[in-house]
Amino acid sequence: MKRLISCEFNIDTACVELYFTDESKISIDCTAVENEVADNRFQRSELDWLIYNDPIAYADLVLNGDPKRYLKSVTEYKQ
Repeated sequence: MKRLISCEFNIDTACVELYFTDESKISIDCTAVENEVADNRFQRSELDWLIYNDPIAYADLVLNGDPKRYLKSVTEYKQ
């Protein structure tokens, strides 16, 4: 992979897609990520906010970060 050209959410496929200068592409299935890491609707809401407002941060979190730890730190949920 070379340099990142664009990163956007494709609503038709429910994927965040990253395009690179060497014509390669990474597609992140957002539904699968939510099913794996989100335990409640508040965590899903946080992931949805990232998907729509900052897809690059979402992609970085999924590919390089720890989504479960991130969600525990930013989600305020009291039972």
